Amino acid sequence: MVLDKYTAKKTAELLLQIKAIKLSPKKPFKWASGWNSPIYCDNRIILSHPKIRIFVREQMVKQIEKLYGKPDIIAGVATGAIGIGMLVADLMNLPFIYIRPSSKKHGRKNQIEGQFSSSQKVVVIEDLISTGNSSLMAIEALRSEDLQLKGMLSIFTYGFEISYKNFEKRDVDFHSLSSYDFLLEQALEINYISNNEFKILKEWKKNPSEWKI
Repeated sequence: MVLDKYTAKKTAELLLQIKAIKLSPKKPFKWASGWNSPIYCDNRIILSHPKIRIFVREQMVKQIEKLYGKPDIIAGVATGAIGIGMLVADLMNLPFIYIRPSSKKHGRKNQIEGQFSSSQKVVVIEDLISTGNSSLMAIEALRSEDLQLKGMLSIFTYGFEISYKNFEKRDVDFHSLSSYDFLLEQALEINYISNNEFKILKEWKKNPSEWKI
């Protein structure tokens, strides 16, 4: 769920500006899943742009405080959300941890890196949400250590129905600074895409796994 239309559109505009998000409806990208996609998103690029990472950090902190107050700890999902998660934790003067996709095979074999205590209240930071499956794996790791999940906040979500169903099923309160629908609205408004490209991009979201140009 996106809470603030201005923030959603501004975030989308900035992501397009620095090419963290690329839209290419006529020459689609190929995702690791095998899907043909007219959009590619790499929000780690935000970290290379000081003014934009400050904007994103401040907006995330505002949303966290509005939704959850001040948690005990901030968690980032590796690897894409480690950087932005640390920035959020720093601004809130909170401890930071991050969650690997799976436990290390050597050393202490941690899945969660950093110091924490059971029963601490945690907000999880994500850079990007598609189906939500990798995020839920991270959340299960936190819950297995008896951390109390307050919610999850991402920079961007594709807004697939399956992701909302997955989060609801696992009792995860999820929000995002921006989403695919707001991105298309903003891209059209600033003439980044044409009306015809807008229609193609809208069609993709209806059935992304089967979509072909």
